[in-house]
Amino acid sequence: MHVLTGGYADMSPTPWSVASTVTYIRDGDTHVVVDPGLVRSRDSILAPLRELGVQPEDITDVIFSHHHPDHTVNAALFPAARIHDHMAVYREDTWLSRPAEGFEISGSIRLLETPGHTPQDITTLVETAEGTVALTHLWWSQAGPPEDPLATDGAALHAGRKRVLDLATLIIPGHGTPFEPDAGTAR
Repeated sequence: MHVLTGGYADMSPTPWSVASTVTYIRDGDTHVVVDPGLVRSRDSILAPLRELGVQPEDITDVIFSHHHPDHTVNAALFPAARIHDHMAVYREDTWLSRPAEGFEISGSIRLLETPGHTPQDITTLVETAEGTVALTHLWWSQAGPPEDPLATDGAALHAGRKRVLDLATLIIPGHGTPFEPDAGTAR
């Protein structure tokens, strides 16, 4: 697993300066990119992949944590990939409806429904030798924020955080660097 580009969110000036955390996961023949959204340049995604010996055509799956453009806008960089969201898998002209909850991308990668930021948010869980990694927008960064200013359902967001904290040893947030949850992690 490799964070290709660290996300950030500066919403103070207009226009906003925002980028998603974009992550690459490999599990055998499964090559996944999570949240290929807004970044300073497409090369912020493609150059780290090239350094890993991975071409855009090698990506088998793309996962959207939710449908905001800052998490989805660069999905077309991966022409062979299946696209996963909260309700379906899409590939070329095929739409396969399915719930995200418990859906397995591979033997080590599965999805959880974790609404709150939006009603359609999902978390990607990856089982590694070091523990369980959660790629999620339940946190923007390690700092939280404690209350998501754009959340559509704060109670659901906090319930999702509790659920993920019971599972994860590492969190890769929507707009920040990976962190190990501790007693100070926003709940």
